[in-house]
Amino acid sequence: MKDFTSCSGENGVQIADSSSSSSNAGKVSQNLVICIYRCCIRGRTCLITVTWTKSLMGHCVTIGVDDSCNRSLCKVEIKPWLFTKRKGSKNLEAYSCTIDVLWDLSSAKFGSSSEPLGGFYVGVVVDKEMVLLLGDMKKEAFRKTSAASPSSSLGAVFIAKKEHIFGKRTFATKAQFSGDGKTHDLVIECDTSVSDPCLSVCVDGKILMQVNRLHWKFRGNDTIVVNRISVEVLWDVYSWFFGVPSSPGNAVFMFRTCRSVEKTFSLTQVPTSSKPQSFGFTMFLYAWKNE
Repeated sequence: MKDFTSCSGENGVQIADSSSSSSNAGKVSQNLVICIYRCCIRGRTCLITVTWTKSLMGHCVTIGVDDSCNRSLCKVEIKPWLFTKRKGSKNLEAYSCTIDVLWDLSSAKFGSSSEPLGGFYVGVVVDKEMVLLLGDMKKEAFRKTSAASPSSSLGAVFIAKKEHIFGKRTFATKAQFSGDGKTHDLVIECDTSVSDPCLSVCVDGKILMQVNRLHWKFRGNDTIVVNRISVEVLWDVYSWFFGVPSSPGNAVFMFRTCRSVEKTFSLTQVPTSSKPQSFGFTMFLYAWKNE
């Protein structure tokens, strides 16, 4: 199998963190979704990171802009809604230009995830062009800003996602494996209480991967095909079986569409080459069991 700790090359961005170990389970097992988008600002490749979190204090979202070397250029944090407005905007600066971040979360609808299902927008405007626009209230966002739609070379591309998911036997989320914006239902099933556990990966209700004798194959990799797109799957469920009972750890899964990238990669880095055709979409899932 591939080395989980090897490097993906010089054009990598850190998305996973060392705190996912079982020793920090209490601190890390929070409702967290991180989405990374690649865009171009004033001719320079940048990364926009949108982090959604949920705690007892409420929902929070952070929008940060980093350069291609993962150095922070600017960031805005919309604090838990108990203490802040759910609608607003803020002006940031980078590369001698103004970056306008605007949001309307006043009607946002949430499920079990910290990421909203609908009824919202979050936009990033650069030089009067909407570089990034999230949510289903797109008309409202364009009306608010009078911004133009970006050209294909400037618009943000969704390249990576990191999410903490929770369940007892079933772990479900949404996944996007191509640039057409289509979202798939992704379900991971595993019952660790039986004598011979099995790991299954389902996409849109179809079982595409099954791992038997999981006690012996707690780490591994395989390839599935979703709509004619090859998706490489890596898993590490060691903590589910051999973790400390008083502080069980999480399993880690990586789903990655591979095109012309090299085959050496890890669970901690995502390529950020400026060529759109050189990589696909990468998703990291940290699966926590609710016993």
